[in-house]
Amino acid sequence: MDKQYSSRTKKRFGQHWLQSDRVLDQIANAAELNSSDRILEIGPGTGVLTRRLLGSVDSVLAVEIDKYLCKKLTKKFQEYQNFLLLQGDFLALDIPELVKPFPLFQKQTKIVANIPYNITGLILEKLLGSISQPNTKDYESIVLLIQKEVGDRLTANPSTKEYGALSVRIQYLASCEKICDVPAKAFYPPPKVDSVVVRLRPHTLSNPAENVRQLETLVKLGFSSRRKMLRNNLKSVIEVDDLNNLLEKLDINPQSRAEDLSLENWISLSNSFPCAEVISNK
Repeated sequence: MDKQYSSRTKKRFGQHWLQSDRVLDQIANAAELNSSDRILEIGPGTGVLTRRLLGSVDSVLAVEIDKYLCKKLTKKFQEYQNFLLLQGDFLALDIPELVKPFPLFQKQTKIVANIPYNITGLILEKLLGSISQPNTKDYESIVLLIQKEVGDRLTANPSTKEYGALSVRIQYLASCEKICDVPAKAFYPPPKVDSVVVRLRPHTLSNPAENVRQLETLVKLGFSSRRKMLRNNLKSVIEVDDLNNLLEKLDINPQSRAEDLSLENWISLSNSFPCAEVISNK
């Protein structure tokens, strides 16, 4: 670890420097880089991943909130014509507007990032959008190093303890796969949790929900209390007997809890729900 960075980590920015060459290689490999790629890197930090990216792609647009790191990164990569650094909060910046003067850095094709764990959900929402308002940007893939607990939820299967509303929402918008686990000791300073590299591929489902706002609301209500059966969590919008009949018609066990329903089950339930107007206005 470079001594100039070792004592300058800032907790408010969630800074932990990845030092494992093996993990860095796996991140780069997961991105399936090619010479036409335009990469968006969120939080380049000390630039160890940035350097791996720059030699393989058309351009790297990096967004870093830390002014001190921006000075270091600017100096480190000053000879690269395919590197552009924006200083600021990724969640607040209007990136398309900021890069209008720089054609080489417009229309990023992939995202590669080691993101702050405390704002993972907000970053995912900005990158992918929501069920009712998906992001229309055409990213081929999004490779993220995130907290293992969150990565397990993104990639979870139904009827597991990790599977929840986040799983359904993200899997509606993208296919999700785990690339590798990353132990805390791979960072300096080591975080208090283990991490994981995941790859998301944004997609449009062949059988999307007919009413996306309704699906979004049903998922939120369905997972509002994990201990309760689905029929109890949804009783505010449908009579229990009516829901039981509907679940049987869809070949779903009436005693199911929310985590027992696959994404396809949720879509079918939403498409068959009898009170669309009530749900949509919830």
